[in-house]
Amino acid sequence: MKKLIALLLACVMVLGLVACGGTAPETTAPKADAGESTPESTPAEAEKITLKVWGPNEDQAGDNSFLKVACEKFDEAHPEWDIEFVFEVCAEGDAGGMVTKDPAAAADVFMFANDQLGTLLQSNAIARLGGAALDQVMADNTDRMIATVSNGDAVYGVPFTINTWFMYYDTSVYSEEDIKSLDAMMAVKPVAYQVTNTWYMPALYYAVGGTMFGDGTDGSAGVKFGDEKCAAVTLYIADALASGKMIDDQGGTGLDALRAGTVGAIFSGTWDAGNVKDALGENYGAAAVPSITIDGESYQMTPFAGSKAFGVNPNSKNMAASIALAAWLGSADMQALHAEIRNGEVQPVAKSLVEGVENADPAALAQMDTFNNKSVYQPTIPEMGAYWNNAGSMGQALANGEINAENAAAKTEEWNNGLNNTGL
Repeated sequence: MKKLIALLLACVMVLGLVACGGTAPETTAPKADAGESTPESTPAEAEKITLKVWGPNEDQAGDNSFLKVACEKFDEAHPEWDIEFVFEVCAEGDAGGMVTKDPAAAADVFMFANDQLGTLLQSNAIARLGGAALDQVMADNTDRMIATVSNGDAVYGVPFTINTWFMYYDTSVYSEEDIKSLDAMMAVKPVAYQVTNTWYMPALYYAVGGTMFGDGTDGSAGVKFGDEKCAAVTLYIADALASGKMIDDQGGTGLDALRAGTVGAIFSGTWDAGNVKDALGENYGAAAVPSITIDGESYQMTPFAGSKAFGVNPNSKNMAASIALAAWLGSADMQALHAEIRNGEVQPVAKSLVEGVENADPAALAQMDTFNNKSVYQPTIPEMGAYWNNAGSMGQALANGEINAENAAAKTEEWNNGLNNTGL
């Protein structure tokens, strides 16, 4: 887990920009007590408040970073509050652990990956949305996106981007037909795949019918990655690695190999779009994940998919302002600003920004295609802890060449047993 780096900075710079028109919940300035009169020419005094905001370093490093700029705009749009912003670093994937350590001392508004939702709910560390904030989420997002930040009928976050991965490839190496099949691609040139990354591994097991906790929400259903088809997937990966058709992408080795021309494709998300463009230049391409062929049958790779969103701490001392800020930061206008400031590394999800877009970055289109058509919701329940604890060792065994035709079935069954030992 990344260490928390405090960047206690107040947003006091007045920008010469007109505030973007977000769709944050309506708020009103404090009214005088009954019996008092306030001259129309004298504006109500702004309420002094402090809002603590947590997000990744990339979104707050420098005065022109997304959180700094967006919060300044929020401050300008809300004269009823005199706001001091306190920014601290917490990556979206660390929110569950960081916020639940001490919810009362955690941020008022925080960015979180939706797989953290179960942990946050378990500790009563995230507020249920209602009113104008809920209306905004329902209006701006597809049903599939709303489901990523929901639990039953309750909605707990304001989505601002998709959280999934897809394929980048060299257009001078592979044809449009090649990229539909991983086997066809590997027959032309090796690919890099994050075998030891536990977020990427399940895609091949889901492809052949494996499941995790039923639809992802039923802890009692367990993980089913241990049957014959899943064992065949284990052997498929082992053989691809042993033959050199696939290399394990660890710590950027895949991107380096793509730049050097020793592989023709890597698997990653929009956060790598700039790096891949630099590596491939005019041969830059991106597409949804391809199929794999197991025992003569074609199966669609199926990555985890979710969202990243803004959440509100139910312990906030300034709840109205916190909810308004979360809705503002996740609004369509701020999503567009976020994408601009991060140079496309964070792609928007608001329907008004993505529907009917024909000239979007190939990475944005590949991300949307994968999310909508070739992915499965990432489970957010506490039982997922057993998966993260066990999947790494399986991936490492594959990368180390420890698995072969003789032991693939036994290793797969052993791994599956570990995944079901949740301890809950």
